[in-house]
Amino acid sequence: MPQLVKGGKWVFGWSVASPRGTICIPPAAFNEYGFVTGEHVLYFHGSRTSGGFGVGRKEKLSALQSPILQRSIGEGVIQADGLIRLPPDSGIIPGDRLLVVRGSGLALGFIQFGPIIDEALKHADIEIFTVKSNENTEMDI
Repeated sequence: MPQLVKGGKWVFGWSVASPRGTICIPPAAFNEYGFVTGEHVLYFHGSRTSGGFGVGRKEKLSALQSPILQRSIGEGVIQADGLIRLPPDSGIIPGDRLLVVRGSGLALGFIQFGPIIDEALKHADIEIFTVKSNENTEMDI
C-alpha cells in the first residue's frame, strides 16, 4: 500500500464502479478494516475536498453509540469478493474510478476528486481493482 507523499494519505488502490452499481473493496483494505462477507455496512458522505464516500462496519460504529451514526447516508451488505453496492445518490456512474484511501479507522474512504486524486494520478504503479467481468457473480440485495 503506497503513501503518495511523505505524511500524506495511504492508498489501497483505484476501484472502478461496475455497470450494475457495485464497487470492489481492495483485499488489503478488506482485511485491515475487518470486513466480513455478508456484514452490514454504513455509508457516509466524503469530504467537500475529495467527494466520494466512506464505508464502515455497522456493528463497530453502532457499538460506539456516537453521533456519527446520524450522519449515515445509507446501509449496504458486503457481497462476495468484497463487493459493495454504491451508496444511494452517490452520483458515481459506471466506469468512474475512485481512490481507496485509509480513513479514520472507522470508515474506509472512496474518493473522487481533489488534491489527493491529482497526486495519485502521478503514480502509475497504483493497483486498479474492478468487478469481475462476469457480473452474474454479483448478489442481488
